[in-house]
Amino acid sequence: MCGITGWISFGADPAHRPHVIERMTAALASRGPDGCGVWRGPHAALGHRRLAVLDIEDGAQPMTAGTAGAPRTTGGPAPAGVVLSYSGEVYNHHELRSELRSLGREFTTRSDTEVVLRGYQEWGAGLAERLEGMYAFAVWDAEARRLLLVRDRMGVKPLYYARTPDGGLVFGSEPKALFAHPDCAPRVDAQGLREAYGLVFGTGATLWAGVREVPPGGLLLFDREGPAERLYWQLTARPHDDADLAATTAGVRQRLEHAVRTQLEADVPRCSLLSGGLDSTVVTALLADELRRREGPGARLRSYAVDYSDQAERFTGDVLRTGHDAPYAVEAGAFIGTDHHTVVLDPQTLLDPGHRAAVVAARDSPIGVGDMDTSLYLLFGKIKEHSTVAVSGEAADEVFGGYPWFHDPAALAAPTFPWLRVTSDEAAMPLHPDLAATLRIGEFQRDTYRTALAAVPHLDGESPARRRQREMQHLSLTRWLRQLLHRKDRLSMAQGLEVRVPYCDHRLVEYAVNTPWDLHRHDGREKSLLRAAGAGLAPRSVLWRAKNHYPATHHPDYNRGLQDLARQALDAAGGRVRDLVDVRVITAGLATEPERLEWGHRLRLERVVDLALWLDRYRPEITM
Repeated sequence: MCGITGWISFGADPAHRPHVIERMTAALASRGPDGCGVWRGPHAALGHRRLAVLDIEDGAQPMTAGTAGAPRTTGGPAPAGVVLSYSGEVYNHHELRSELRSLGREFTTRSDTEVVLRGYQEWGAGLAERLEGMYAFAVWDAEARRLLLVRDRMGVKPLYYARTPDGGLVFGSEPKALFAHPDCAPRVDAQGLREAYGLVFGTGATLWAGVREVPPGGLLLFDREGPAERLYWQLTARPHDDADLAATTAGVRQRLEHAVRTQLEADVPRCSLLSGGLDSTVVTALLADELRRREGPGARLRSYAVDYSDQAERFTGDVLRTGHDAPYAVEAGAFIGTDHHTVVLDPQTLLDPGHRAAVVAARDSPIGVGDMDTSLYLLFGKIKEHSTVAVSGEAADEVFGGYPWFHDPAALAAPTFPWLRVTSDEAAMPLHPDLAATLRIGEFQRDTYRTALAAVPHLDGESPARRRQREMQHLSLTRWLRQLLHRKDRLSMAQGLEVRVPYCDHRLVEYAVNTPWDLHRHDGREKSLLRAAGAGLAPRSVLWRAKNHYPATHHPDYNRGLQDLARQALDAAGGRVRDLVDVRVITAGLATEPERLEWGHRLRLERVVDLALWLDRYRPEITM
């Protein structure tokens, strides 16, 4: 997986300040515990932290190649040619390697990194359109004196950049790498707070002033003329060619099998995240079948689920959660034949200040989901003890219409982002009245919603109902999903674990987005197509189970401890928290009996705690 970073400058030569790129690279240490490398040359310095997954012996980075000759890694003088710092996995690297060899390119490693390097030499920026997988990478073309940044189609892997005062550019897998540069300070302005607390999940502008994301399916070219950004892929509207339900179900199954098959490849131990829901069970079953096909009938896939010490006795349903996951995960694991493990967490572990601080540092943001973030971080830590690659069912709800807003008439009719009906900006964080008046988040949400709808592609002659469902899918895939992918990437990489997401295969996404909605709901339920494609892969109890959100603890001791942390947070960070939040609303949550603290109200307290930790760690300059 790895972490990448770099600094390009046509004024202050990065090669003369080696400590800068070393500091930027060190900021990403958790993303790459297996190796560290830097490259310096005229006008450019690139850094890399490696999590070794493929070709462990020969895949070190940054990787360089001259105009002719084999690639190499170096921290010394720059050869003429190209330099690559790459993160992620290209799943079609075998096919690309064969094509490049037929064009005369020679290889000295088995790594997909070298395929990307040689692909750039052959196709330049056109390489991006040929790649399949999850990736973010930087290529410095020393001859052209030009930087290329590329991010995968669905935005599974993050990539940030910012301009420096001398006209240069810094980039990295996470903002913390940019802030390790002396000319890139952590600053937040009004627009950043709108992005954070508006919950519209755009790409481009970020919480941090001056820091931008390369968009999913996007690339950026930077030279003396400045940056130029464009998309090489985006969702489009196409006719659905398969004639009926049977053909469409087969189309889904074939694409999902291909995605899982290609994502099993690794030279390190692999496992699956098995929650006991439909999405993860189908993926786990396909993974287990493929593993047995490759390694023999006795091969067993490890699978993992998270649970809380109070769930069996205290589970309480809400709008997001319909049942206790763990028993379904155990049943699914037995049905599939995995070596299943349940990681059980107690309130004290979830409240541990060190764990909370690590989560905030991983996310670079005060906007999280409390115990659900901490539990995921701790789950990934346990998994890392045995595996380096985990496969997840993330994105199936967005691809196949699993959320309530796809099926609720009120949500379909609401002129706003549908998730705001579940978690409004006030639930996310009740802002100080003076700040709320300045930010006008409601107006920001309305304006952003109109812009988001204008980007949705349609086919001529679509019915109003089909048009609306296409909008719901597009909003879910291009906005809601982005914050879930960020969460999974940051919390897994903080533990040195790579998480793969087969439902984000762009061919599967394109196919599902353009499938008529009556086929998506052919059995009157959510995710009908996935259920049909998964027939035989899951026990009936799981196959027909209702959508269930990631679990949260219900223990009063957790609520009580959280209230104590929130009280401390209000007085932390030099009192800056009180300048940002509506203390009266928070105080009401502090006065509620722990047994009666509802999840939505608890989320406010979670984010007050995280805000204090974030302010203390980053000490950002906040300007209005």
